[in-house]
Amino acid sequence: MAETKHLVITREGLQKMKEELEYKETTEKMRIAEQLKVAISYGDLSENAEYDAAKNDQAALEQRINELRQMIENAVVVDESKIDTETVGFGTRVTIVDLDDEDEEEEVYTIVGTSESDPANGRLSNESPVGEALIGAHVGDTVVAQTPGGARRLRIVNIAL
Repeated sequence: MAETKHLVITREGLQKMKEELEYKETTEKMRIAEQLKVAISYGDLSENAEYDAAKNDQAALEQRINELRQMIENAVVVDESKIDTETVGFGTRVTIVDLDDEDEEEEVYTIVGTSESDPANGRLSNESPVGEALIGAHVGDTVVAQTPGGARRLRIVNIAL
Protein backbone atom coordinates (compact mmCIF):
# COMPACT_ATOMS: atom_id res chain seq x y z
CA MET A 1 0.00 0.00 0.00
CA ALA A 2 1.21 3.47 -0.83
CA GLU A 3 1.70 5.73 2.14
CA THR A 4 -0.36 8.92 2.13
CA LYS A 5 1.81 12.01 1.87
CA HIS A 6 0.74 14.73 4.25
CA LEU A 7 0.61 18.29 3.02
CA VAL A 8 2.03 20.68 5.60
CA ILE A 9 0.15 23.94 5.28
CA THR A 10 -0.69 27.13 7.12
CA ARG A 11 -4.21 27.79 8.39
CA GLU A 12 -4.49 30.60 5.82
CA GLY A 13 -3.37 28.29 3.01
CA LEU A 14 -5.94 25.67 3.94
CA GLN A 15 -8.68 28.29 3.98
CA LYS A 16 -7.67 29.51 0.51
CA MET A 17 -7.78 25.94 -0.80
CA LYS A 18 -11.26 25.44 0.63
CA GLU A 19 -12.42 28.71 -0.96
CA GLU A 20 -10.95 27.70 -4.33
CA LEU A 21 -12.67 24.30 -4.09
CA GLU A 22 -16.01 25.94 -3.29
CA TYR A 23 -15.60 28.33 -6.24
CA LYS A 24 -14.66 25.53 -8.64
CA GLU A 25 -17.53 23.29 -7.49
CA THR A 26 -20.13 26.01 -7.90
CA THR A 27 -19.33 28.97 -10.15
CA GLU A 28 -16.89 27.23 -12.50
CA LYS A 29 -19.05 24.11 -12.90
CA MET A 30 -22.04 26.29 -13.78
CA ARG A 31 -20.00 28.30 -16.29
CA ILE A 32 -18.79 25.16 -18.05
CA ALA A 33 -22.27 23.61 -18.00
CA GLU A 34 -23.53 26.73 -19.78
CA GLN A 35 -20.69 26.46 -22.33
CA LEU A 36 -21.66 22.83 -22.99
CA LYS A 37 -25.32 23.75 -23.34
CA VAL A 38 -24.51 26.44 -25.92
CA ALA A 39 -22.11 24.14 -27.81
CA ILE A 40 -24.67 21.33 -27.94
CA SER A 41 -27.23 23.75 -29.36
CA TYR A 42 -24.97 24.16 -32.43
CA GLY A 43 -25.82 20.61 -33.48
CA ASP A 44 -23.45 17.92 -34.81
CA LEU A 45 -21.05 17.17 -31.94
CA SER A 46 -18.57 15.25 -34.11
CA GLU A 47 -17.28 18.46 -35.69
CA ASN A 48 -18.09 20.92 -32.93
CA ALA A 49 -14.95 22.74 -31.73
CA GLU A 50 -16.87 24.62 -29.02
CA TYR A 51 -18.15 21.34 -27.60
CA ASP A 52 -14.65 19.82 -27.61
CA ALA A 53 -13.21 22.90 -25.88
CA ALA A 54 -15.95 22.85 -23.23
CA LYS A 55 -15.38 19.12 -22.60
CA ASN A 56 -11.63 19.77 -22.22
CA ASP A 57 -12.37 22.63 -19.79
CA GLN A 58 -14.71 20.32 -17.87
CA ALA A 59 -12.03 17.61 -17.61
CA ALA A 60 -9.41 20.10 -16.40
CA LEU A 61 -11.86 21.49 -13.85
CA GLU A 62 -12.69 18.02 -12.49
CA GLN A 63 -8.98 17.22 -12.24
CA ARG A 64 -8.33 20.40 -10.23
CA ILE A 65 -11.34 19.71 -7.97
CA ASN A 66 -10.01 16.22 -7.26
CA GLU A 67 -6.51 17.64 -6.59
CA LEU A 68 -7.92 20.19 -4.14
CA ARG A 69 -10.03 17.56 -2.35
CA GLN A 70 -6.96 15.31 -2.01
CA MET A 71 -4.79 18.15 -0.69
CA ILE A 72 -7.43 19.26 1.81
CA GLU A 73 -7.92 15.68 2.98
CA ASN A 74 -4.17 15.23 3.54
CA ALA A 75 -3.52 18.71 4.95
CA VAL A 76 -1.73 19.05 8.27
CA VAL A 77 -2.10 22.59 9.59
CA VAL A 78 0.97 23.96 11.35
CA ASP A 79 0.29 25.06 14.92
CA GLU A 80 1.62 28.63 15.02
CA SER A 81 2.04 28.47 18.80
CA LYS A 82 4.73 25.81 18.27
CA ILE A 83 6.72 27.72 15.67
CA ASP A 84 10.21 28.64 16.89
CA THR A 85 11.35 32.09 15.76
CA GLU A 86 14.96 31.45 16.81
CA THR A 87 15.56 29.73 13.48
CA VAL A 88 14.02 30.01 10.03
CA GLY A 89 11.39 27.31 9.57
CA PHE A 90 7.98 26.54 8.18
CA GLY A 91 5.55 29.35 8.93
CA THR A 92 8.16 31.93 9.90
CA ARG A 93 8.48 35.31 8.22
CA VAL A 94 12.12 35.95 7.41
CA THR A 95 13.74 39.22 6.40
CA ILE A 96 16.85 38.77 4.25
CA VAL A 97 19.38 40.84 2.35
CA ASP A 98 20.93 39.54 -0.86
CA LEU A 99 24.63 40.30 -0.37
CA ASP A 100 25.29 39.95 -4.10
CA ASP A 101 22.76 42.66 -4.99
CA GLU A 102 24.27 46.17 -5.11
CA ASP A 103 21.28 47.94 -3.52
CA GLU A 104 21.04 45.34 -0.71
CA GLU A 105 17.35 46.06 -0.15
CA GLU A 106 15.63 43.87 2.42
CA GLU A 107 13.21 41.22 1.20
CA VAL A 108 10.59 39.58 3.42
CA TYR A 109 9.30 36.06 2.82
CA THR A 110 7.04 33.69 4.70
CA ILE A 111 8.23 30.10 4.47
CA VAL A 112 5.33 27.93 3.30
CA GLY A 113 4.72 24.57 1.62
CA THR A 114 4.84 24.10 -2.13
CA SER A 115 1.06 24.33 -2.49
CA GLU A 116 1.09 27.87 -1.04
CA SER A 117 4.22 29.11 -2.77
CA ASP A 118 3.93 32.54 -4.41
CA PRO A 119 7.34 34.29 -4.41
CA ALA A 120 5.99 37.43 -6.07
CA ASN A 121 3.74 37.88 -3.04
CA GLY A 122 6.34 36.99 -0.42
CA ARG A 123 5.42 33.31 0.04
CA LEU A 124 8.46 31.09 -0.49
CA SER A 125 8.34 27.29 -0.67
CA ASN A 126 10.35 25.41 1.91
CA GLU A 127 11.45 23.15 -0.97
CA SER A 128 12.70 25.97 -3.25
CA PRO A 129 16.47 26.55 -3.45
CA VAL A 130 16.23 29.76 -1.39
CA GLY A 131 13.71 28.28 1.06
CA GLU A 132 15.85 25.19 1.62
CA ALA A 133 18.96 27.31 2.18
CA LEU A 134 17.16 29.49 4.75
CA ILE A 135 15.66 26.63 6.80
CA GLY A 136 17.50 26.29 10.12
CA ALA A 137 19.40 29.58 9.83
CA HIS A 138 19.52 32.18 12.63
CA VAL A 139 19.47 35.98 12.62
CA GLY A 140 22.89 37.20 11.46
CA ASP A 141 23.71 34.00 9.54
CA THR A 142 24.71 34.13 5.89
CA VAL A 143 23.52 31.23 3.74
CA VAL A 144 24.22 30.35 0.11
CA ALA A 145 21.27 29.35 -2.07
CA GLN A 146 22.07 27.49 -5.27
CA THR A 147 19.46 28.90 -7.65
CA PRO A 148 19.06 28.34 -11.41
CA GLY A 149 20.51 31.83 -11.87
CA GLY A 150 23.58 30.97 -9.79
CA ALA A 151 24.58 31.08 -6.15
CA ARG A 152 23.03 33.80 -3.96
CA ARG A 153 24.52 34.85 -0.62
CA LEU A 154 21.71 35.81 1.75
CA ARG A 155 22.00 37.32 5.23
CA ILE A 156 19.15 36.75 7.71
CA VAL A 157 18.13 40.08 9.24
CA ASN A 158 15.00 39.06 11.18
CA ILE A 159 12.78 36.07 11.94
CA ALA A 160 9.17 36.54 13.10
CA LEU A 161 5.71 35.06 12.85
